[in-house]
Amino acid sequence: MGIGDNQELEDRLIKAITRGIPLVSEPYKAIAKELNCSEQKVINAISSLLNQGDIKRFGVVVRHRKLGYKYNAMVVWNFGDEEVDKYGDIIAKYPFVTLCYQRPRKMPKWPYNLFSMIHGKNKDHVLKHVELIASECKISKADYDTLFSSECFKQRGANYNQTRNVS
Repeated sequence: MGIGDNQELEDRLIKAITRGIPLVSEPYKAIAKELNCSEQKVINAISSLLNQGDIKRFGVVVRHRKLGYKYNAMVVWNFGDEEVDKYGDIIAKYPFVTLCYQRPRKMPKWPYNLFSMIHGKNKDHVLKHVELIASECKISKADYDTLFSSECFKQRGANYNQTRNVS
């Protein structure tokens, strides 16, 4: 188990991080204080929970629109199956690409197998980034499309309380 084989403390940790990581300079120390244990125990427990698969991902949910990034585009790419990993690695390295992942095609209507997200403060800025990738990677316009979001859905992190029966 994560924190010294103490299921109750581990469950309390999951409950605490599901609410969100505190926005302070030492978030693990703040969580440790709340749980009445050491900062190192919190760090070790999170690592253990990740390794065990009890926590699948540990990251930040950024609310782009609140930061002024109102133009959010999912760029969908159609690469040969033997090239998708190569292009995924290349596209993911652009500093303005925030997500890049592979998904299966849904033929015949959906030929795209790589998805990348680009956020911007205006539409032209986003389109220039897309064009830069396409140009530098020599990707034909026929092999990608840029889909701008028209509404913002609620963003939140994972809820691990249900999967572990933590009350």
